[in-house]
Amino acid sequence: MSALLGKRCKPCEGGIPALGESDTKRLMQQVSGWSLDEGVARISRSFQFKNYYETIAFVNAIAWISHGEDHHPDLEVGYNRCVVRFSTHAVNGLTENDFICAAKVNALLGE
Repeated sequence: MSALLGKRCKPCEGGIPALGESDTKRLMQQVSGWSLDEGVARISRSFQFKNYYETIAFVNAIAWISHGEDHHPDLEVGYNRCVVRFSTHAVNGLTENDFICAAKVNALLGE
């Protein structure tokens, strides 16, 4: 289980630097299945489901988590798939918040 699960997102209105390469690599090791989108400063993961109902249930669970953390992903939703992308727009890059939320999304599926 990732140590990130026990953390909460911190409010971010900018004024702090985005994570550097070494911190990003360290945190990537704690969120299995996620990819660093080079040149875009975001992390993403694609999820597959059996049907539309399971996909939307997953999306609703992500909405509940992200609302509670006040850190919201970009979602691409189809019949049996969902692509989740996290970045911190206020810093134009990645912060620990993105990895906290990615870990919590993984936990939805028991990962």
